[in-house]
Amino acid sequence: MTEANIKISMDGRGRYLDNIFIERQWRSLKQEAVYLHEITGGFHAKRIIDTWIGFYNSERPHTALDKRTPDIAYFGHAEIRKSA
Repeated sequence: MTEANIKISMDGRGRYLDNIFIERQWRSLKQEAVYLHEITGGFHAKRIIDTWIGFYNSERPHTALDKRTPDIAYFGHAEIRKSA
């Protein structure tokens, strides 16, 4: 991955700090979306997850980002998501 200037953070020891951020996001996804719905199939699950990710990125304020959304923190504005 050197041509993309990507640095792999894992040190090979399986430390919890290596993936704590993604684990926290998975926990939020499950508690705020997946567990609240009776999912009947793959397309239904995808719709629920896509909706939550859109909410997570454009509407949900994050304490680590000074109560801003990721879209505002990284792009300077909220991205407009178009539905199909």
